[in-house]
Amino acid sequence: MTSNAQAQGWRIYSNPRVLGMLFLGFSAGLPFLLVFSTLSAWLAQVGISRTTIGYFSWIGLTYSLKFFWSPVVDRVRLPFLTHWLGRRRSWMLLAQIGIASGLAGMALNDPAQSLTPTIVFALLVAFSSATQDIALDAYRIEAAPLDLQGGMAAAYQMGYRVALIVAGAGALFIASSAGWSASYLTMAAFILIGIFTVLVVAEPLSQVSRETMMQEQRVLGFLERSAHWPKPLQSAMAWLIGAIVCPFVDFFTRNGLRNALFILLFISLYRMHEYAMGVMANPFYLDMGYTLDQIASMSKIFGVIMTMVGVVIAGLMVARYGVPRTLLLGVVTIFFGNLFFSWLSTSEQTLLGLGAAISVDNIGIGIAGTAFVAYLSSLTNTAYTATQYALFGSLFPLPGKIIAGFSGVVVDHIGYTLFFIYTASLTLPAMLLCLILIKQQRAAAAPQS
Repeated sequence: MTSNAQAQGWRIYSNPRVLGMLFLGFSAGLPFLLVFSTLSAWLAQVGISRTTIGYFSWIGLTYSLKFFWSPVVDRVRLPFLTHWLGRRRSWMLLAQIGIASGLAGMALNDPAQSLTPTIVFALLVAFSSATQDIALDAYRIEAAPLDLQGGMAAAYQMGYRVALIVAGAGALFIASSAGWSASYLTMAAFILIGIFTVLVVAEPLSQVSRETMMQEQRVLGFLERSAHWPKPLQSAMAWLIGAIVCPFVDFFTRNGLRNALFILLFISLYRMHEYAMGVMANPFYLDMGYTLDQIASMSKIFGVIMTMVGVVIAGLMVARYGVPRTLLLGVVTIFFGNLFFSWLSTSEQTLLGLGAAISVDNIGIGIAGTAFVAYLSSLTNTAYTATQYALFGSLFPLPGKIIAGFSGVVVDHIGYTLFFIYTASLTLPAMLLCLILIKQQRAAAAPQS
């Protein structure tokens, strides 16, 4: 019976929807590093100042602001494409074309000669990638029943992690041997994997549940009260209420104002340190004398493997001790990882020391990231899963990405040793909020007298 259960579990991964999610996850993960840490390595190598590289990290704010156009992706039909592919696949295809075009534009421009085109094309990549994330999250939720969602999520994560290796180590290896233009053109070609997948997978059937209809009673009430309005204005307002107002009101109604504000504060602060440190990682490696090949091997391959180790640890921790304690373990591990990098900046540069620092930091990132996704997933209402998840996923990186823009300025003023102590200190608010979450969990579990 156990072997039968195991066989059934493995058969999930032969499901066409699950296999398709593996390649769509690759398409989602590929652009991220190409406008973040890989791009910072390119800019550092051609002599762009650390301050300017820090400002480039603000391009990543596009991912944090995607909630503002997620209702458009959710509800607006694209001419011809929606009729041909359906609502979700049409937006994914449009976004993938935008990603490939932006990467090709970056490849054909020399940032040492002119930064402006690089900024414009990087913004196109980031905006298109964020748009793909919105459509892909909705597709993943709608494309498979509940019993396949675990397999869908696992396939997505695996594809995403492989893409991080390709866009990190792969891009650096190609740049080392053939130059940055060849590297980014190759990355643009890899987007064809996602495009082909979108063309062959089936569009999910959209079903409006009774619960969703009840949640949007506000829309029906508005339509009754505004029957005398001009039809275009009435339709626009009804769309705004259903797409934006209802998910917000639902979140605050379910959680109460005080708890909802605490949740939003926690989401905003938890991974702030990760973004503040990440943009300076590659310039730090280069300034310390490591080659692109060494960076690719240690940071982009070994580091991703260590992140996967953290994911496994987090899975065990969540099952045994719950999400709040796992969140705390992740952020504490990252705290010590940052201190390890501070020590590394003052010591002799060896691959062993670099590997140790990367191990601690990336295991912490794997633990924290996995626990954080579990926490976010527990917050959503199934009536508004895509919209509310987009809100949480857009909100949590925002403070960190704003702070990350000044990371080059901080390094230039205080040096790497104090910079990594500074990034370690950014974990302290998250630790405090984790302790409050643990206290809340204990109170909820305590027997009521």
